[in-house]
Amino acid sequence: MNQYNSTIHHRRSIRLKGYDYAQAGMYFVTICVQDKICRFGHIENDEMVLNEYGAIAYDEWLKLANRFHNFELDVFQIMPNHMHGIIVLNTVGSGAGASPAPTTIGDIVGANKSLVANACLAIYKAKNEMMGKLWQQNYYEHIIRTEEAYQTISEYIINNPAKWMDDKYYKI
Repeated sequence: MNQYNSTIHHRRSIRLKGYDYAQAGMYFVTICVQDKICRFGHIENDEMVLNEYGAIAYDEWLKLANRFHNFELDVFQIMPNHMHGIIVLNTVGSGAGASPAPTTIGDIVGANKSLVANACLAIYKAKNEMMGKLWQQNYYEHIIRTEEAYQTISEYIINNPAKWMDDKYYKI
C-alpha cells in the first residue's frame, strides 16, 4: 500500500483563502459524481428525468433546509452526473450585532453527499450490487456577490438540462 507523500499527493485547495464559508451570503455549488458516471437519470426532450438515485439526490437536497436552521433553498438542478444549487446562508439572530451562521458550505455539502450516498448504497445492497464511490472527493463553489451574478447563475442552473450536450460534465 502506498503511503501518503505530500510532494506527490499535494492537493491544492480550491477555496478562497481567508474567506469564512460560514458567512451569510449566497453560494453556487456544483457536486459531481465520481468519474462522471450518469447515476441520477437522463435528459429527454431537454428535461431531466430522474431515476431512483436521482430522486434520492433531489429529496435529500430538499431536506437540507430542515437540517440546517440558517440554510435556505434556492434554485437547484439534479443532472445525470452532477448537481448544481444555490445555497443561501443567513445570519444567526437578528439586529445589528448578529453573528455569522456557524454552519459552513462544507457542512451542508458534506451532509448532502453523505445522505445521498448512504441512501443510494442501501438500494445497491438490496439489489446485491456494488455501488463503488458515488461522489467526486471535492465540490466546486462560487460566492455570489451581485444580483446580476445571481440572475446569470440561476438561468444557467434552470437551463442546464436543455444545454446538456454542451455541458462540460456531459458524458454518454
